Amino acid sequence: MVVAPRYPWQKAIFTTAVEFGPEPLTVLTGAIPAGLRGTFYRNGPGRLQRGNQRVGHWFDGDGAILAVHFQDGSAQGLLRYVQTAGYQAEERAGRYLFPNYGMTTPGPLWERLFGKNVKNCANTSILPLADRLLALWEGGAPHQLDRQSLQTLGLDTLGSLTSTTPYSAHPKRDPQTGEIYNFGVSLGRHATLHLYRSAPNGVIKKRVDVALEGLPLIHDFVMAGRYLVFMIPPVRLNILPLMFNLKSYSEALEWQPDLGTKLLIIDRENLAMVQQGEAPAWFQWHFANACEITPDLIRCQLVRYADFATNEYLREVSAGNPVTEAPGHLWEMELNIKTGHLERETQLTERDCEFPVVPDTQVGQSWRYTYCSMKRAGANVVKEIDSVMGCYDQQTQTWQEFDCGVGYYCMEPVYVSEGNYLINLIFNSHQEQSELWIFPAAQFTDGPCCQLRLPAIVPFGFHGKWAQD
Repeated sequence: MVVAPRYPWQKAIFTTAVEFGPEPLTVLTGAIPAGLRGTFYRNGPGRLQRGNQRVGHWFDGDGAILAVHFQDGSAQGLLRYVQTAGYQAEERAGRYLFPNYGMTTPGPLWERLFGKNVKNCANTSILPLADRLLALWEGGAPHQLDRQSLQTLGLDTLGSLTSTTPYSAHPKRDPQTGEIYNFGVSLGRHATLHLYRSAPNGVIKKRVDVALEGLPLIHDFVMAGRYLVFMIPPVRLNILPLMFNLKSYSEALEWQPDLGTKLLIIDRENLAMVQQGEAPAWFQWHFANACEITPDLIRCQLVRYADFATNEYLREVSAGNPVTEAPGHLWEMELNIKTGHLERETQLTERDCEFPVVPDTQVGQSWRYTYCSMKRAGANVVKEIDSVMGCYDQQTQTWQEFDCGVGYYCMEPVYVSEGNYLINLIFNSHQEQSELWIFPAAQFTDGPCCQLRLPAIVPFGFHGKWAQD
C-alpha cells in the first residue's frame, strides 16, 4: 500500500533509494574546502516498501549506504544497497519474506507459525576500518564492504563471531590506541550481554559474557576513560508471543518502569564488572560521550526520554501517521564509580533533540562541544522532524544553533576532525532533492561554506561517519 505524504519531509522517508554513481556532485553554493580529503558515509533504511507491502517499523528497511569521496576540491558520490542474503532473496521474490524488528513473518499461516530467521538489514550505522567498511545492525554480524566502491563482500565475523552473533551498531573507538569496544545481546531464558574488545583492524581480541536479568533492550553504551558504562532502561521483551510469531519484536517489548534503570560500570581493560547501581526509570537510544572527571566520578551525556513512547513514534513516522508525542532531551549525569550511584542529573535543554555526537578524537575523554540535530523552537514535536543543528558548550553552559530554514530538514551531524568541519545530509523539500552541507565547525552558526546536490533523494537514515584517506 502506497502512503501519500502529508508533510514536506515525508519524501525523505518514503522514497525508495535508487542506486547511483559514482559521479561528480554539483556545487550549489560556495566551494569544497581544498584540504577536505576522505569519505563521508551514511547508513539507513533505503527501502520501506515492496509492491503493496510496507515494513512494520522504520528499523525494518533495507540498508543503503551513501558515500561521498572528497579529494582535491572535488566530491564524488555513490549509493549502494548492502547485498545481504535477505535483501537478495526478497529482490528475487519481489516481496518481503522475513520477520524483523517490527514485522512478523509475512505470508500464509503455516509460514508464520513455523517462522523464518530474522533478516539482517545492515541498516543502522557504519564502522570504517583501514581496509574495509562495516555495515552494522543490532542482531547479527556486520557486513563488510569495499570502502571505495561499496561492493558488498559478505559477512564479517571479526575473527570469532557467527553469522547470528549480535554485534551492536554503536562501537566506540579509542582515539589514542585505535582499539574498538562493542557489545551484543543474545536472547534465552535470560539475556546475555557480550562485551567485545577488538584490535584496530576489527578483529576481536577479548570477549566476556555477562548474564542479565530478564530480556532488556540495549541500543548503545558509552566509553569513559578506563571504563565502559551501560544504562539499561526498563524495557523488557515478552518472548512468548515473539516465539509463536503472534507479535513482532517491537510489539513484544514492554515498558516496566518499576524496574528502574540498571547501571553497569565495566573495566575497559579486562571487561570485568566494576560496579552496578540503580536509577529512576527513563529510556535512551543514544549517548553523546562520557569521561572520568575525578578518580571516583564519571560524567556522561545522553538524549533521555521519559518512557518508551519514542518507539511507537518511530513506527508511526515510517507508516506516515505520526500522532505520539515523545520528545527527547539532552541530559548530563555524574555516576559514582565506587558505589554505582547516580550523583547528579541535569537536563540541558527543553528542546526536542537527537543524534548527539562529539569529535572522534575526544571519544571517552573530556570534551567541550556536543553537536546534535534539533527541532525548531515552537515546532510541533509530532508533525515536524529536525531542521536545526545544535551545539551545547560545556564550558559556557550555553547553546548555539543553525536553523536550516523552512522546508529544509537535517539528520545527525558528522564531525570531521581534520580541518574541523561538520557535514550534514539535508533534504530540500522545495526542490525535492537531497543535499550535502559542509560547515566550518567553529562558525557553523554562520551557515554552510559549501552546498552540494546529490543525484537523487537519499532517504533519511540513522548514523554517519567520516573516514580520512
